[in-house]
Order: sequence, then C-alpha cells, then structure tokens
Amino acid sequence: MFFSRISIQETAARSGRFWSAFRGPYTVHQAIWSLFGDRPDRERDFLYHVKETSGPPVVYALSAREPSNTDELWRVEAIDFAPKLYEGMQLSFLLRANPVRTREGKRHDVIMEEKHRLKAMPRAEWPLEAELVQEAGATWLVARSEKAGFRIHAVRADAYRQHDFSKQGDGRRVRFSTVDFTGLLEILDPTCFFREALSRGVGHAKGFGCGMILIRRPS
Repeated sequence: MFFSRISIQETAARSGRFWSAFRGPYTVHQAIWSLFGDRPDRERDFLYHVKETSGPPVVYALSAREPSNTDELWRVEAIDFAPKLYEGMQLSFLLRANPVRTREGKRHDVIMEEKHRLKAMPRAEWPLEAELVQEAGATWLVARSEKAGFRIHAVRADAYRQHDFSKQGDGRRVRFSTVDFTGLLEILDPTCFFREALSRGVGHAKGFGCGMILIRRPS
C-alpha cells in the first residue's frame, strides 16, 4: 500500500492550469482518477480525501499502486504505508463519509431521514441541525465500527453537505451527501481494521472522495 500527499505544482497554480483542471466537482474527481487510471478498464483500487485550503486543495490518497504522475500539474509525495497496529491501540482519526442506510436496494441519507421523521413534530421543537447531524452521524458510524475492527471512544460529526452535479460526457446527475467525522478510536482487531477500515474505507461514494480514514497518534 502507498500513502500519498498530492498537491498542485506552484507553477501550475500560478499559470492558471489548476483553475482549468478544477472547474467543478466532477473535474476534481476526474483529475484525481487520472493519477491511477493507467488503463481504460482499471477499477478503483484507491481511496482519497480532499483537504480544502484557502488556496489549491491538498489530496491524500491510499492506494494499492503508486500514483502515476505524468502531468506537470501535480506534485506527488508517496511513501510505503505499513502502520504498526495492535489491539487496544488508540488513534485520532478524520473521516469524510457518505452516511446512508440501504433498504430494499436503495440508499437513504440518514440526516434527511431524521429530518423527515421530525416533520411529525412542530418546527419549533426541532433540534438545531448541528445537533441532528451529530446524533444521526455518530450513530451511523458507531453502528459500522466494530465490524471494521475498531470502537469509537469520541466523535464529532459536522460539516453536513449535499452534493449535486452532472457528469461530463453523459450529463447524468451525481447526488450524495457528506459528513466530516473527527474523534478518537480504539483498535479491536488490527488485521480487520487494516483490511476493512483503512484499505476498503467506510461507507459509499468512495469514488468521490469519501470513506478514507486518516489516522495519527493522539497528541
């Protein structure tokens, strides 16, 4: 496995190449995929997380293959990823996920489901959206954690966003939501945690920057 920090070359940002490559959400997706698409039929074997900054974004990626950087747009710093994990280890984490539940083959946004449930109550009795996102988001993540080899000790769920854009080429709509999670986890099963949580990611919409867990030792 490889962990990569991918940023925009300063010359590309100054020349405007960044802004032409990142015209919208789907072009970001395409630009990142181009680093791993060494052949037309390649299936996704990587996860990525886009960190927004005041300037050009920074992308973190975890992949089975080292990114193929043939474009002067990117600066790619890749290292071997083989963390030493053990049962009981505690780690700080950051995760952007698409919190949905699947019923009868359809995916349902857990935040919107909670808002729909609240419609039976007077609007004045509704909790603040931040409280709703925290409760519904944390419940969703905790329910998935132990199957992926870890336990949540503390979590903050916020930055709920709905994404809606068209694919270039066929014009099909892409719609999904994201929540950002930060907190503290404990590893229950190191092998399962590496295979399920780190390598495969958490939740859906992984092709659009969801599911990658960034970990570090607590400060």
